[in-house]
Amino acid sequence: MTPLEALVHEAAGAPARAAPPPSAAEDEVARVLQICNACRYCEGFCAVFPAMARRLEFPGADIHYLANLCHNCGACLHACQYASPHEFDVNVPRAMARVRAKTYADYAWPAPFGRLYQRNGLAVALVLALSLALFLGFGLALKGTLWGVPATGNFYAVFPHQLMVWLFAPVFAFAVLALGIGVGHFWRDISPGAPGGAASREAAANALTLKYLDGGHGLGCNESSDAFTLARRRLHHVTFYGFALCFAATCVGTLYHYAWGLKAPYAWTSLPVLLGIAGGIGLLVGPAGLWWLSARRHPLHRDTNSQPMDRAFIALLFLTSLTGALLLAWRDSAAMALLLAVHLGVVMALFATMPYGKFAHGVYRCAALLKWAIERRQPNRLILASE
Repeated sequence: MTPLEALVHEAAGAPARAAPPPSAAEDEVARVLQICNACRYCEGFCAVFPAMARRLEFPGADIHYLANLCHNCGACLHACQYASPHEFDVNVPRAMARVRAKTYADYAWPAPFGRLYQRNGLAVALVLALSLALFLGFGLALKGTLWGVPATGNFYAVFPHQLMVWLFAPVFAFAVLALGIGVGHFWRDISPGAPGGAASREAAANALTLKYLDGGHGLGCNESSDAFTLARRRLHHVTFYGFALCFAATCVGTLYHYAWGLKAPYAWTSLPVLLGIAGGIGLLVGPAGLWWLSARRHPLHRDTNSQPMDRAFIALLFLTSLTGALLLAWRDSAAMALLLAVHLGVVMALFATMPYGKFAHGVYRCAALLKWAIERRQPNRLILASE
């Protein structure tokens, strides 16, 4: 950070962030982008390459920006004449994936949580979910309501509504706060300029349609071979919109409860239940398919450093939907209280870990897409300098 930038940060009331020395992962991205900048063969594949072409050097903030703009579609790797076994060993997707994992850890708040999750994401997620489920189940066991107490599908007969609010509101607020602080620091560091309406609309459309998972030609990604496939794009859509439908079910249920005085349990044909069923199916199919694709992916695409975080989020999404489906199916049975404790434990673990794993990548990627939408509307200083 230059002295002038430091003064601007201080004037804005934000502490100046000292730039750490570049890591090996950041050095590798800078190296491969220098080679790519001389080649330019992949310029039409995605936004990374035209954004790269606006730069001659790659400081840390630009490296993190470009890494989060990369969607890891793999098209550039399979088209690259300098990929392994060439001595240059250019592998843009893997190099970018390693920096993205570093982004989530470096910008995480609190920082120790990010480092812990980066190293042991899957184990931390599963242990946290199990611990919270056991805690809730133990509380019900002490009350004698863990098994066999007839509740006729009324979850609030097991955990009162106010107790659920007090359990989940702090976890949700913490997740929003931690993500907001991390992305706020990221946004300041990449210095994007002021977003306009057109840039914001373009970035939102690119994020919601997953434009850059089409390989630049509409045929899709490279997964286990040179063959193109839209499977990952479609499974991401199923997962995202499944999550959105489940969130909508919760919002509609809240509206029913507070605005219209309609208390749970709701009928199978009610809007909250229908939205929840549709979203739950999406969160079973999508994460299962993404796990399968991850296991089959070409070894040159994989980054073992980011896999624990990626798979932790996929596992928690899948378990959230699975336990929710079991709870809905047996909500009138003697096992309802036990199933509710397990489901709530998994959901709390999902929200508590959101700022540190694969969920965060969507937020950082949206920020990178917004920066690109702003940047591409600005004059290219390299072209102006050469004229």
